[in-house]
Amino acid sequence: MQVYQLFYKKNVVAIAAALLCSGPLRAQQSMSLKDALRIAIANYGTIKAKNSYAAASRAKIVQARLDYLPNVNLGAQLDFGTANGQNGPAYAFGPAGIASSGLPLNDQSWNAAFGALYLSNINWDFFAFGRSKEKIMTAVREAARDDKDTHQEIFQHQVRVSAAYLNLLAARRLTSSYRKNLERTDTLLRVILIEARHELLAGVDSSQANAEVSNARSTLLHAMDAEDNFNNNLIKLLGISPQRLSIDTFFISRLPAAFSADGDSLDTAHPVLQYYKSRIDVSDQLAKYYRTFNYPTFSLGAAIQTRGSGFGSSYTAAQSNYTDNFYQGIKPERTNYVISLGVTWNFLQPFRTRQQVQAQRLISKGLRDELDLTEQQLRTELDLSNSKIKNALADYYETPIQVKAATDAYNQKVVLYKAGLTNLVDVTQALYALTRAETDRDISYNNVWQALLLKAAANGNFALFSSNL
Repeated sequence: MQVYQLFYKKNVVAIAAALLCSGPLRAQQSMSLKDALRIAIANYGTIKAKNSYAAASRAKIVQARLDYLPNVNLGAQLDFGTANGQNGPAYAFGPAGIASSGLPLNDQSWNAAFGALYLSNINWDFFAFGRSKEKIMTAVREAARDDKDTHQEIFQHQVRVSAAYLNLLAARRLTSSYRKNLERTDTLLRVILIEARHELLAGVDSSQANAEVSNARSTLLHAMDAEDNFNNNLIKLLGISPQRLSIDTFFISRLPAAFSADGDSLDTAHPVLQYYKSRIDVSDQLAKYYRTFNYPTFSLGAAIQTRGSGFGSSYTAAQSNYTDNFYQGIKPERTNYVISLGVTWNFLQPFRTRQQVQAQRLISKGLRDELDLTEQQLRTELDLSNSKIKNALADYYETPIQVKAATDAYNQKVVLYKAGLTNLVDVTQALYALTRAETDRDISYNNVWQALLLKAAANGNFALFSSNL
């Protein structure tokens, strides 16, 4: 499982490239994160597919139970042909031969008449040392595994959608900050042009200001382009048509209502761990099922058969005693029945089954190793999330101080510049500091929610995050 990592500031360009998104076609009504989660679960193709797989596994449980019932066959056939017999052995390789009974005559006879066969039989493997029970339990375990697979896919998709939504929120905030930066540089340019016309400032300052405006506009365009990419990513996860998403930007500006201490250890019902455990259950159950093939099978069979024939009972003495009348030929005349109790056992099967069971046990061991690795990774992520929450909260309270100080410094430098007491380089440096402080503030707000999402993903309880929305 992959969990989206937090955003942390390094420099202005890196932040702009990492956290931006918006989308293509048409605007729509504002979509909250809860709405996005609901839409994604209903529309995402992988979740739909796994729901179908789980339903198919539940149907296999019914099939496994029905397989224990006896086979009941009903049959009827109408025939027309000769009745030549011949002394001698025969063995049916491939397709079955013709089943004709009659006197072995000296010469070929082409006398033909109608005949009929009416058959009903029952075959039931009524006892095989628990084989049917273990087959049913295997189907039950497989259905449980596919259900848990669906649940863990929904859980992970909720994490992916939430992370993509937070990415888009951060992108919108950063794009807004870069747009304000462009407005400030453009305003400063207009001031410089006015002052330069009155020869109060050097003309070279206007050229430098033009360069700063162009740089600010380019940075904003890059931010908007990256925002489109994040918007596109969220669209894919929602499973809807391309559009520019209108999202709720309010909740990101506040802290989560509570950071629950209950999430400091892995949830016993962690969807991912439950899925891995269900795979082990299926493998162990398969080993039990395979062992039942070591033992014999006790079967019960019964059949009743009625035949009709156009050949008379004295046909062996008088070959003219037959009729080609259809109804006379298919009229039931002779009936036989049989009841059978039997046992079958392939005494070489245990040698084959032993290796099959051994292979399945090794598969179970491998699945347990995967479970241990996943659990260890989740514990590491959970520990990391607690550190990130602590650092994100500290940063959250620091950035407003930086923004206020940078704003005051920038306003001071602009006033001094207008009065001719400082140069444009100092103003530009103050502008850079203000832009950096604003983007740091935007990122710090998002980092708190991203850290909480990381904790919910590692813990296995998505409510740790969603209950704060």
